[in-house]
Amino acid sequence: MDERIIATDAQAADDWQYSLRPRRLSEYIGQDKAKQNLSVFVKAALTRREALDHVLLYGPPGLGKTTLANIIANELNVNFRPTSGPAIERAGDLAAILTNLQPRDVLFIDEIHRLSRQIEEILYSAMEDFALDIIIGKGPSARSIRLDIAPFTLIGATTKAGALSPPLRDRFGVISRLEYYSTDALIEIITRAAQILKIPIEAGGAQEIARRSRGTPRIANRLLKRVRDFAQVEGSATITDDIADRALLALEVDRAGLDHTDRRMLDAMIKKFRGGPVGLETIAASISETRETIEDIYEPYLLQLGFIMRTPRGRVVTELGWRHMGIAYPKSDAPTLFDFDD
Repeated sequence: MDERIIATDAQAADDWQYSLRPRRLSEYIGQDKAKQNLSVFVKAALTRREALDHVLLYGPPGLGKTTLANIIANELNVNFRPTSGPAIERAGDLAAILTNLQPRDVLFIDEIHRLSRQIEEILYSAMEDFALDIIIGKGPSARSIRLDIAPFTLIGATTKAGALSPPLRDRFGVISRLEYYSTDALIEIITRAAQILKIPIEAGGAQEIARRSRGTPRIANRLLKRVRDFAQVEGSATITDDIADRALLALEVDRAGLDHTDRRMLDAMIKKFRGGPVGLETIAASISETRETIEDIYEPYLLQLGFIMRTPRGRVVTELGWRHMGIAYPKSDAPTLFDFDD
């Protein structure tokens, strides 16, 4: 699948966004509830000179979980040790990481739901008792030894909190969900990024980009960079609302933040299946995509906007979805059932 400009997952071309990341909670925009609570917990840990309780950050991709984890380490004035669930393949990998931690360091594990069960079991004692239980040898001569490790803070990030095993999830003292950003918060983020990148931007231009960013800072920054190119070539180098609108339409990002793939899915459901109900397998076959791609990537934002809804009989395009596609909603026609494959 081609990389979409409005994709929430990190892309290889997003490395430049590291320079835009805030370093302190005072610089972090949005997520006010999570930010306020974390500020209290961090100050309390500093006062007691103890390691902060283990923190679980969960929510959709692109909302700043890694950035927030880095900020927590900065606020605690300790080292930040990042890794990811898929990167820890063997027990020895985890043991090497944990034994090299200094007191109160932050260990950040991205995609923590992808840890193997064997690695999780080693983490249990490390998180609770700050100790490692290691088996040495094999067979009848095997023996278990316990190694003490420095008190540390584990920050786990996941887009699938439900995929974590209950024993692991219960060992986190602080659990925070990151929500999609409001348009006002995204305007602040875009304006701040434009100042750092020295991009002239008007309030209307920032608003136009913000409302098409699908509530996600990663997408907002990506769109800002592309709109800047249009402003420099076709305008006066300043991003205005008109330039932003023309640039984003040229990039096939419409005024609701949908791209050509989102619209193709809605178009197929309306024109081929009268808006549904229609099964997920049928939708996938009609637009030549996999069921998983539709369910995990395309469908969530359409559900969030209220353009489609799930029913026991299949997916249905709502009246809002019909109107967005510029097609009259057939109020007098009852939807036809096409598929029961859900």
